[in-house]
Amino acid sequence: MMWAMQNRPTQVLLNVGHAIDHMFLLIFATAVTTIAAEFGLTRWEDLMPYSAAAFLFFGVGALPSGKLGDHWGRRSMMLLFFFGMGAAALLVSVTRSPMQMALALALLGCFASIYHPVGIPMLLQNAPRPGWTIGVNGFSGNLGVALAAVTTGYLVKHFGWRMAFAVPGLLSLGCGVAFALVAHTEGAPPAKRKPTQVELPSRLLARVFLVMTLAATSGSLLFNFSTNGNYELLHERFAEVTRDPAQLGLLLAVVYALASLAQLVVGRLLDRFALKPLYLTVLLLQIPFLALAAHAESWALYAMQVLFMIAIFGAIPFTDAMIVRYVDDRMRSRVAGMRLAVSLGASSVAVWLLGPLVKQAGFGTLLWVMAGIALATFLVVTRLPDAPPPAGAVK
Repeated sequence: MMWAMQNRPTQVLLNVGHAIDHMFLLIFATAVTTIAAEFGLTRWEDLMPYSAAAFLFFGVGALPSGKLGDHWGRRSMMLLFFFGMGAAALLVSVTRSPMQMALALALLGCFASIYHPVGIPMLLQNAPRPGWTIGVNGFSGNLGVALAAVTTGYLVKHFGWRMAFAVPGLLSLGCGVAFALVAHTEGAPPAKRKPTQVELPSRLLARVFLVMTLAATSGSLLFNFSTNGNYELLHERFAEVTRDPAQLGLLLAVVYALASLAQLVVGRLLDRFALKPLYLTVLLLQIPFLALAAHAESWALYAMQVLFMIAIFGAIPFTDAMIVRYVDDRMRSRVAGMRLAVSLGASSVAVWLLGPLVKQAGFGTLLWVMAGIALATFLVVTRLPDAPPPAGAVK
């Protein structure tokens, strides 16, 4: 039986879910200075490690989430995602100490781990233009990053940091209700369906999985270092212009909104060109922009921040595109879960190290480290086997 692609309202909610996933994980990073002051800490860097467990569970939780998505059903898992995220965010909003905050954020990370191995394969099921679908989904997810910056800055300034978690939490609960109403019940879980594409030899699939996982790990390190540190980087290097949290949040939202457009461009290109050379081109752009940002101040720093975030966000769709090109839908959630468990679990160290690294060595060193990671990613992807170009590709 050929399983139909999702209806339009379900597609919209799956993309909104991606925005929620990234937004909720970055509210803390945007509000950390205010939270640290309320909890009696003198520096934001001292509170930042308390969010590391959220990103650890965001990664390792993808493994059971992916298995449940394939064997239990993706619709059921997405309902758990929306309601779990909402409840966890409300719990974070009532915490009173760093340890309570750490535990509540860890729970948030557990529910956040559901989306990528479940929501994206559900969205891509029989999509006629998978590259474009991935691009729109990535754009939506990174708009969530932008929303974390602008809405958190506004809510912290006018209503306090607790409302910055509570309001999005209620939004997620509302999305869960809507998803329950519009998402069709699955006739059978993905693992019990018939194959829809030719499976690769196990040796070649293992090589693809290794390259994909290593590239995703280094890419996730860059994503976590940048998105969790960008606000404080702007706060430090942009001081001669403004230190107003709402204005900084708006400026950062513009960075993320512009960078998110790169995913739409990449998504369109993925449906027309071979994956490997396109991926290498995007990775190569990251290195000079990060190196130049290490020594920039004020508006020059802001320009480099826009450019390196465009390159970092532009690389994100490729791992999902590799899964679509090489892996049958019956096991995409499990493959994505294994890849995410390794890559996001390992990259959670970026959140734990961010505060101490910046405190000891400064943002200049951090940005040079990120440039080195970008170079390593480029070298890893050169080992990716060539894939056949997509249908309708430019010859």
